[in-house]
Amino acid sequence: MTAIEHHDVVVDGKRIHYRACGTGHPVLLVHGWPTSSYLWRAVMPAIAAKGARAVALDLPGFGGSDKPIDGSYSFRFFDRVLDGFVNHLGAPAVDLVVHDLGGPVGLYWAATHPERVRRLALLNTIVYPQLSWAVLLFMALNKLPGVRDAFTSPRGLRWAMNFGVAHPLPGDVMAEYLAPFADRGARRALQKAAGGNLHRDGMKTIERYIKSLRIPVRLIYGDADPILPEIGRTMRRLQRDIPHAELTVLAGAKHFLHEDRPAELARLLADFVA
Repeated sequence: MTAIEHHDVVVDGKRIHYRACGTGHPVLLVHGWPTSSYLWRAVMPAIAAKGARAVALDLPGFGGSDKPIDGSYSFRFFDRVLDGFVNHLGAPAVDLVVHDLGGPVGLYWAATHPERVRRLALLNTIVYPQLSWAVLLFMALNKLPGVRDAFTSPRGLRWAMNFGVAHPLPGDVMAEYLAPFADRGARRALQKAAGGNLHRDGMKTIERYIKSLRIPVRLIYGDADPILPEIGRTMRRLQRDIPHAELTVLAGAKHFLHEDRPAELARLLADFVA
């Protein structure tokens, strides 16, 4: 099995940590809230085995990357980071795989740089400007001082991660997810990153991009997602907007399908980018 390397690079004045595995054309894996590149650890070797280079970055505010408290965590904020990061990879284009809030982040960048994306895979994520009640509630809770502090506390994050999986995460796995948010400053940055990139104009840009897609598109989702309970409806709409997209439903998998069905997800993504 190909080893996963750890690297750091400065992009847009921020230190960005990332994991990489294999050689070949880059496959950029973008996580969501409140995870990191660690989310993709079981997927990366399978992609590398197919002759590609799996690259999973920690977005600013997450994982081992800088967590600026004064960052806007807006579409443009992440757009500059992703574009600079892809420049660092030295490839004209990447295959893009997104999950959760990493969906809007990655899709907005793809919409503004369509020539830089060769293939696109969408997992359990947010795509359209008509936000669901669950997403709106999540954003609202993260604006209430007492509630957001509880939600981003170690106990709150532990609950959020276990809420999104079919079975409680092992202690060592949970510890990896919680470690980046051990101090108060990191948790404040995490609060700012909770939906700050879901501005309606940006989401409408994404919607237009989705309807224009001609590149290969793969849709993979867990249908028992309690965090994005509307995910089935979103995926059906994506099928209408992208008729050539291939869809796979992982029955019984929840939001973090990387934890619920790692081997199956790894195989599906590796086959897609091969």
